[in-house]
Amino acid sequence: MPDGSAGALARLEALGLVSPRAGRPRTTRRFQAAMARAALGLVRTGETRDDLRVPIAVALFELLGADAEHEDLEQLVEAMLPIEAAELVPEPVRGG
Repeated sequence: MPDGSAGALARLEALGLVSPRAGRPRTTRRFQAAMARAALGLVRTGETRDDLRVPIAVALFELLGADAEHEDLEQLVEAMLPIEAAELVPEPVRGG
């Protein structure tokens, strides 16, 4: 994997977890489904931390499995963090 966030973003795109839309990277339905499963699992185990990296890491580990190396997973989580955080901000309603 190439170094840096650009390499991690390219890997996320190649894995089908993000795609460029509306001028920025957006999460795909595949990743959104993994995040929902991760969040549900964390709630069921009583997880109370508000760190968005935790469900992102769980979702990525689910999707990548045992093939994910620690450093690789760390880079992917850090690259996905601002993308997923932006997804949580409601888009303004366009009047018409």
